[in-house]
Amino acid sequence: MAFPQQRLRRTRRTPGLRALVRETGLSPEGFVYPIFVAAGEDVRRPVDSMPGVYQLSINNAVGEAKRVRALGVPAVLLFGIPDHKDETASGAYDPEGIVQLAVRAIKDAVPELIVITDVCLCEYTSHGHCGVVEGETGEVMNDVTLELLARTAASHAEAGADIVAPSDMMDGRIAAIRSELDREGFENTPIMAYSAKYASAFYGPFREAAESAPRFGDRRSYQMDPANAREALREVRLDIEENADIVMVKPALPYLDIIHRVRQETDLPLAAYNVSGEYAMIKAAARQGWLDERSVVLEALTSIRRAGADIIISYFAPQVAEWLAE
Repeated sequence: MAFPQQRLRRTRRTPGLRALVRETGLSPEGFVYPIFVAAGEDVRRPVDSMPGVYQLSINNAVGEAKRVRALGVPAVLLFGIPDHKDETASGAYDPEGIVQLAVRAIKDAVPELIVITDVCLCEYTSHGHCGVVEGETGEVMNDVTLELLARTAASHAEAGADIVAPSDMMDGRIAAIRSELDREGFENTPIMAYSAKYASAFYGPFREAAESAPRFGDRRSYQMDPANAREALREVRLDIEENADIVMVKPALPYLDIIHRVRQETDLPLAAYNVSGEYAMIKAAARQGWLDERSVVLEALTSIRRAGADIIISYFAPQVAEWLAE
């Protein structure tokens, strides 16, 4: 019908009407909160570029896990900061490594909390790359790295991790990890694959938090070119063929189109990582009074859900859970 009989503003007039017809919503149950676990005792070291985010020793990480679970956030994603690094990332797959110890402590204290572990080598290698580096060429060796990633994932599952999340972007790593998990008796441990992980400039604050910046070169030979979209769908298809249980797009806000296209591609649960640079930008603008933090965060995260993500990994998760509870 022609105007004025058709008036779309009719259902926008009041908060109640707007809520009644709202198409997309946020809920704490859809969030995952990243935690940086550091070696040491009673560590609570602020990350300068990420206000409100800290490197936490295991005892403080347990306290943080309890806090976020009480707010209704169902899951955390653990990143380890070891006290020793070497060329073969031995701390990543050490049964007594920082993540393995943290998983046990958190699962003992908050057994109902879902504990996801980041499976990568960059926090544990002396050179900061996500795999084994070949001599003077500096090339990250794919197939040798797969063995270490598989050992790491199995050690996390042995410690009690509910989900393992490989973020390295090596070819074939989902199949290698699935095979190792099954061989070690962890056939029921799901894999959340960082399927479309871009070589993004938005990771800078994370690399400060995780102390994982590469000592030389960059990660463009294994992370995806930001210009490519069809390649992301190929990566997702390969991870699904290799039996990933959840697929992920990272970062989120600059790649909403990719989230949407992946959503059309698969019915698997889809995660999106609202990364450190996205968090830092909003925090910085809010501190300057240029943006209203609460309104912008809720709008940004709603856009990620609207694009098709089922799960949002975000440093804002506890704040948003508090806002939603109000």
